[in-house]
Amino acid sequence: MDKQHKNYYLLAAAICVLLVCGLTFYYFFSAFSTSETTSYIYIDTDDNADSVVAKLTPIARQHSLHGFTTLMRHTKYADHVRTGRYAIKSGEGAFSVLRHLKNGMQEPVNLTIPTVRTVERLSAELAKHLMLDSTTLASALKNDTLCQKYGYDTTTIACMFIPNTYDIYWNVNINKLLDRMKKESNNFWNADRKAKAQQLKLSPNEVITLASIVDEETANNGEKPMIAGMYYNRLMLRNAEYPNGMPLQADPTIKFAWKDFGLRRIYNKLLTIKSPYNTYVNTGLPPGPIRIASIAGIESVLNLTHHDYLYMCAKEDFSGTHNFARTYAEHKVNAAKYAAALNKRGIQ
Repeated sequence: MDKQHKNYYLLAAAICVLLVCGLTFYYFFSAFSTSETTSYIYIDTDDNADSVVAKLTPIARQHSLHGFTTLMRHTKYADHVRTGRYAIKSGEGAFSVLRHLKNGMQEPVNLTIPTVRTVERLSAELAKHLMLDSTTLASALKNDTLCQKYGYDTTTIACMFIPNTYDIYWNVNINKLLDRMKKESNNFWNADRKAKAQQLKLSPNEVITLASIVDEETANNGEKPMIAGMYYNRLMLRNAEYPNGMPLQADPTIKFAWKDFGLRRIYNKLLTIKSPYNTYVNTGLPPGPIRIASIAGIESVLNLTHHDYLYMCAKEDFSGTHNFARTYAEHKVNAAKYAAALNKRGIQ
């Protein structure tokens, strides 16, 4: 073979190598997604290789999807479909996408614990951001044995949920979710908060239960320590009239007992309900929180304002704040003003 022919074959070989490299890059390493921002796909227990491809199709470039399906067949991805929330980042290729999916390299979700009133509502809100369904979550939170594992019962399990935002995997199972919430609760109840609760002669669960009532009374964080102080005074009062403590007489607990959160006025006929949450009949705190207490509510109890008020009534200007009173006579004057304002507005 002469030199000219040798150079021709070398050139042809080089072109073939470049072509193969180019095609390899084009199908397997060029940008997979059509979007310039990160996209996410969710793979659950019902998915298989075909349904994963179907979920990728709307965001994938056609040639990259071909590259993905080729890699999928040759790596037996069908036998390794893993649930999870996966990020498809701008610029990454089919090879990288498949590697993440096959190895379960998922992206966590930002799970925010909402300050809702019932475990059913909590379960429904969490299920919007997790693979778990709301029925499974609600059943777990009503399971005595499971709650006892974490040191709670079905009335106090809501105390374990501290309303922060947490990075957590979308496909987390119920046990790992509750393990994480217990860990975060333990972290929240540091030495300083425990010491403050102890000074008030309250357990962490009691602090949260009182905080849940305070949260229901007002959305004004600045006033919450005042309200916490008033309820605390009732809780700790011991005299001839109230040898076992003064009933909290907290209207939000009546709403919770009736499971009617739309009530605007609490009439006397509603106060006869037989429920451990009826704080007009029962002294002390209810058996558990009446909502997921906010951190502001918890801090308002731990840092409550010390005063001598025993009564409060919503202000007649509907500002969301309250008039406080030391005596029942003073309180009746405030209550009359508020009742008149309700009547004027036709609020039943």
